[in-house]
Amino acid sequence: MPPTWAFPEGFLWGTATASYQVEGDNANSDWWHWEAQPGRIRGGDRSGKACDWWGGRWAEDLDRAADAGQKALRLSIEWSRIEPEPGRWDPAALAYYREILLGARSRGLTPIVTLHHFTNPQWLTERDGWLNAEVAVLFERYVHQVVSQLGDLADLWITVNEPNVLAYSGYAAGVFPPGHTNLGHALQVMVNLMQAHAAAYHTIHSLQPSAQVGLAHHVRGMQPERPHCPLDRLVAWARSATFNEACPRAAQDGILRLPGRRVTIPEAVGTQDFFGLNYYTTEVARFDPRAWNELMARSQYPPGAGRSPNGFMASVPAGFAHALQWARRFRLPILITENGTEDPGDDFRLGYVLEHLHCLWNEIDMGAPVTGYMHWTLVDNFEWAEGWNLRFGLWALDPRTQQRTRRRSVDLYAEVCRSNSLTADLMDRYAPQVLERLLGQMKADPGARGQL
Repeated sequence: MPPTWAFPEGFLWGTATASYQVEGDNANSDWWHWEAQPGRIRGGDRSGKACDWWGGRWAEDLDRAADAGQKALRLSIEWSRIEPEPGRWDPAALAYYREILLGARSRGLTPIVTLHHFTNPQWLTERDGWLNAEVAVLFERYVHQVVSQLGDLADLWITVNEPNVLAYSGYAAGVFPPGHTNLGHALQVMVNLMQAHAAAYHTIHSLQPSAQVGLAHHVRGMQPERPHCPLDRLVAWARSATFNEACPRAAQDGILRLPGRRVTIPEAVGTQDFFGLNYYTTEVARFDPRAWNELMARSQYPPGAGRSPNGFMASVPAGFAHALQWARRFRLPILITENGTEDPGDDFRLGYVLEHLHCLWNEIDMGAPVTGYMHWTLVDNFEWAEGWNLRFGLWALDPRTQQRTRRRSVDLYAEVCRSNSLTADLMDRYAPQVLERLLGQMKADPGARGQL
């Protein structure tokens, strides 16, 4: 009974963050203005100082990451800080990001830098945001400024985080700025985002030929609620084809396949050096002709799946396996750029992390070229439209006092990072129910992968 599931040598363990969610006091951002509108954020929450990284507390949080054995930090740059007004660059903001990147490197944390993580300068939103015909040019100009100034400190770049989520949430569902509820707008935004990504990719490589550049794709498992129903199968396929597949395929072959249209973006061909994969959960879809903005489907979590305390997340590790198997088709190194769950009590998270990491090990053992795993997230932060209602951090945060409190997940993840492995003993100490399930599965199928 081998006690250890070992990950490949040099596997990159870390955590993922997003600038707006941790920095605080970003009055130039469209999200800052969005928060001020009644009814936009659950409970009327405001980001305020967030985790106060702009006030300097990034340093102690990076100390925590390094002390816990992490070797990487995914973080993002705020366009609204770099270019607070059209064409005006803020050298102080660039200098501050330089300090953070130097701080990460001095602590042994490899920076993975995201150039756009959901937020825009308010001036861009006032000019139609991602519907602006010139947005790709404006984004490329900003990327050139950042990489020319900071490129000596980072060689792993993510151009856009979750373009599918940005397009859907801001332009179809209306829960992100600018609050549109128009499917046609969302589809056009996907076109503009992929054009912007392609321009950014080529700009980064012109400045830094050895850089590794990719996208962070949110891949959400989608299955028919009633497998025997052709309409449920159809809408599940259509939603997955649009939400999951359209952007990564466009970055491979330059064709963005959207409902009712195919857009050729020749400059996007081959614009991923690695495949960034964000996976959280899986849903089932049921045909509903009234749900036009949802591609005629209503979705819910699979019956019987374990739920996080607020019901926001379902644990479906099999969906993670499926996402990894699908991502392998792109024949690129895969970097898990986000995976995690909300859980203020830190009980559900322990099992979620272990089940998903064991699933990840299985897929690597079967040949998936995964190079690293970034847990979402390091410390509780401002969770977009959900405000402070959801707690994803390894470390708990009281946003009123800025006090951090260590959760057991810190120690669990630290053991994984330091040993580069999972063990039966680790599972037994932190989430024995996970070990029991695995033992039951392996007893039923002695030839199963990941056998103890």
